[in-house]
Amino acid sequence: MCLPVRAGTSSLGCGTGLKVPPTVGALPRIPRQEGPSTVAPMERKEKEALYSTIQGFVGKWWNGSDLYPDPFGRTGLQEVSCDFFHGLWHVSAISIGPVYDNSLVCSQCKIFKPPLQSPIEIPSSNWQKLANSLDSLEFRSNPRLIGTIPTSIDYLKNLQSLVLLEKGLTGKLPIEPGKLVNLRRLALAGNQINGQIPASIGGLTKLLIFDLSRNNLSGSMLLTLGKLAPLLKLDLSYNNLQEKIPKEIGNLHNVTFLDLRSNNFLGGLVGSIEEMVSLKEMVVSNNPIFGGGLNGIRWENLQNLEIWIFVTWN
Repeated sequence: MCLPVRAGTSSLGCGTGLKVPPTVGALPRIPRQEGPSTVAPMERKEKEALYSTIQGFVGKWWNGSDLYPDPFGRTGLQEVSCDFFHGLWHVSAISIGPVYDNSLVCSQCKIFKPPLQSPIEIPSSNWQKLANSLDSLEFRSNPRLIGTIPTSIDYLKNLQSLVLLEKGLTGKLPIEPGKLVNLRRLALAGNQINGQIPASIGGLTKLLIFDLSRNNLSGSMLLTLGKLAPLLKLDLSYNNLQEKIPKEIGNLHNVTFLDLRSNNFLGGLVGSIEEMVSLKEMVVSNNPIFGGGLNGIRWENLQNLEIWIFVTWN
């Protein structure tokens, strides 16, 4: 896809949100500096990693030679964010997704054309070069992005947001123990990810948003999810999860949104659900008969609950 520019002032650290000349490609622009130098520097290895990321989608033929006036000019792209630190620009976020209504798309951009014309996989190499600076990685709404999530993403030790929505991604979750521990948002909805939720998810103790909805996950809802104390949103809907909802879910005192619909949970709502005192919305419809699963729960404890949907099927 084209990396769009937003009209007006960009909120990202790489640029100003100015209009793109027709020959501009899809790399971040650095605001023009006051003084003798008009180009802010970027460490060579990091620049190479950024170029390599783009080349992973478009091919090795692309080298940024068509960028105007140089690879880091004065025009800002909303999809690549940089922070200025110790006299250098560092990539902090790369987001490849839809072109918005208020975006200005470069008219001759030949880098990413929506939609991708042929299936392509997320590159598996060079992520380690972005390990110290990248904190957000987002790929949205293109089913032609296929394959598995590369395990090399584990190199991104400062990553806070991993969003891979509405893709054709398959395979298992590549979350290894002790990796990606700074994640605050993990959203992988609308893919074909299978297997069980790995126990290592319990080590993501800074996680705020956890959305694995609309996949092919199976197995049980792990006890380790109860370790995610800061969690605000938990969405596991439209999977094939089974067995009972663990009592440890009651440890999630900060969750405001809980969606477990369209799975194969058995045994009713666990009593500890009443300890989720911040709940505002809860949906558990389209699961097998819970067997009187509403009885015995002190609903008065859930004083913030505004919406709840509880419909079962045989």
